[in-house]
Amino acid sequence: MTGLLTDHLRVLRYAVLTALADLRAIYTWRSWTFIWLVRILCQVSLFALLGRLLDAPDKVSYLIVGNSVFMVANTALQVVNSTAWERLLGTLPLLVASPTGPFTVFTGRSVLWLLDGIGVGTVSLLLLPPVFGVPLPMPTALLAVPLVVLAGVSTYCFGLLLGALALRTVSLRALIASLGGLCLMVLTGVQVPTTFWPAPISWLAEVLPLTHGLLAVRELLAQGPTAGVARLAVTEAVIAAGWLLVAVLAFRHYDRSGRREASVDFSDE
Repeated sequence: MTGLLTDHLRVLRYAVLTALADLRAIYTWRSWTFIWLVRILCQVSLFALLGRLLDAPDKVSYLIVGNSVFMVANTALQVVNSTAWERLLGTLPLLVASPTGPFTVFTGRSVLWLLDGIGVGTVSLLLLPPVFGVPLPMPTALLAVPLVVLAGVSTYCFGLLLGALALRTVSLRALIASLGGLCLMVLTGVQVPTTFWPAPISWLAEVLPLTHGLLAVRELLAQGPTAGVARLAVTEAVIAAGWLLVAVLAFRHYDRSGRREASVDFSDE
């Protein structure tokens, strides 16, 4: 048992190191700061300006917080595309041959998107509210950072499941990622409260990642009860664990069926 755990941790470590190398290859600190981060800030600012057009200061605050945290989730969902890329590049058989199975490898392999999302989302959440005249309760607002990380991890677990689905339909990888992000943006309270939707959709939002994590951030910034914030954070963590478990099963099924059908191969779709 100890040896198995050691193998998983060792493979996960090397997968994370590979992801960090990819992150350094994609961005320099200049391109990340002055191009990518600025692009994210402009996108969140667009929604804040829409709130201003409504002449409702509370809407400005709601939209800034919601879209800042959503940037974490939306960036983390790039795990869907990067998972499918392994099949396009012909490296999937090598990853499946890992002694720990593909799930551990893929979990660490795409963690760069999670780190990227946490970075841009946190900066947006702490920088833009004062720009638009929305007060932040400092230093309490800094406690939102762990909640942002939690929301990102939860969405990353959800993204791993979508990534396992994308391995089977590589040509639909971008559509799967986009639909996943759109569902989270519309249903989880980013733009409008979940109570805006009919009851069945609100119930669906309760089991989606981001819903409770985002609400915890809102409660914290509104200086709500600590117990309420903690309850929402625990709920988000439980939901993350649930999606992680489903993702494990999805990768295991893909691994076994792929070996049985000899379908773990290169795809040019």
